[in-house]
Amino acid sequence: MKKALTGIVLLALVISLIGCGSGKDKEAASSAPASSPAGSADASPSASASESKDPVKLRVAWWGGQARHDYTLKVIELYESLNPHVTIEPEYAAFDDHWKKLAPNAAAGNLPDVIQMDISYLSQYGGRGQLEDLTPYTQNGTIDVSSISEASISGGKLGDQLFAMNLGSNALLAVIDKVMLEAAGGTMPNEDWTWDDFTKLGPVMKSQGKLLTADLRHDVFFPFYLRGKGQHMYAADGKGLGYTDDQLFIDFYTRYQEWYNNGYLLSLDKLAQKKGTPEDGELEMGNAVSTWGWSNQYILSSTVAKRPFEILPVPGWNENKALFLKPSMYFSIAKNSKVKEEAAKFIDFWVNNIEANKIIMGERGVPVSSKVKEALKPDLTPEQAKVFDYVAWAEQNSSQMDPPNPVGAVEVDKLLKDTAEQILYKKLTVEEGAAKFREEATKILSKN
Repeated sequence: MKKALTGIVLLALVISLIGCGSGKDKEAASSAPASSPAGSADASPSASASESKDPVKLRVAWWGGQARHDYTLKVIELYESLNPHVTIEPEYAAFDDHWKKLAPNAAAGNLPDVIQMDISYLSQYGGRGQLEDLTPYTQNGTIDVSSISEASISGGKLGDQLFAMNLGSNALLAVIDKVMLEAAGGTMPNEDWTWDDFTKLGPVMKSQGKLLTADLRHDVFFPFYLRGKGQHMYAADGKGLGYTDDQLFIDFYTRYQEWYNNGYLLSLDKLAQKKGTPEDGELEMGNAVSTWGWSNQYILSSTVAKRPFEILPVPGWNENKALFLKPSMYFSIAKNSKVKEEAAKFIDFWVNNIEANKIIMGERGVPVSSKVKEALKPDLTPEQAKVFDYVAWAEQNSSQMDPPNPVGAVEVDKLLKDTAEQILYKKLTVEEGAAKFREEATKILSKN
């Protein structure tokens, strides 16, 4: 009897140990990146659901206008329908508000799981260890990159770490209301137009009470102007400005000041009230003949305006191969996320799932997946086809983009905007502004 009892106790102990061991294995398996994508282009609904049916809550944050918010919510609904164990909490705002919301969350270690990321902020968040390296997820197929070129992927890298997944390819452009221009007596420029050609449209539009444009984003178009002159905004090591001759600053902002003084641009007080969305854009509302930005923004502009526009490359694109392709924006995963695997599956779904992309329709840039791009072509509207065709043209007429902006670039961007405004308010001469910008930008970047 005693031997039998001892045997029973030993058997129970063995079973208990086996149970503990399998529990640890299961936990380890669930925390490791999955080996198959959740929402790839050819995934069936049953295959798209995570193997683990434990409830998952995923926070996804992005910026944009109302139209982008609306379709993004539809993509989220589709993902949730295919993955019923997942609940997604959307967090969306206009561009500036997006970053204002992220800053305190980053300080508190409470960033959203999936973050829409911009190249201007990639070094700031990635360099401070706040973003997850996506390389393991691309290597094991959780994020399927088999139909995505290395050039499209590399734009999200800092060193050898992939901190952001490209959501679409973009190129700078000018959007022109040809009907408005010709009604005012102007002539539509051709693709080889110059900054002088743009300036000549100013008095034509002013005679009709219209603007040339609201403004040009300083952190985008001054660096582009520098590329046309064979120079760059930042030094290769990120420790200073990339151009040495302040005459380039003087030339650009002398012209910009001329536009402003002549009333070709929106006044600074009115500009300060803008939310930066297509819904309150001067072109879209019929008050300006052009707007300037990235190719993906064209679709929303024409949708909001409910009228077609024409696309032109930015003046100077053909000087020193200034034109370049850029990731329109990215999705990144927060380092503090507790659900990184599901976050990676959501990113894969966004990039590769054809049904999802039939909702997105290239609004965040021409899709990086060649399979998705081909699948969408038959369904493109004429306006969407313009963007796809323009990006394809830009790809054949561009050079390599600059590296991601260095740490401190966000401060430098703000300094450039503030300095430009002081020039326009006549608190500084253009020459004083050039010297002030160099001195203060160098102080910021020298900390790197």
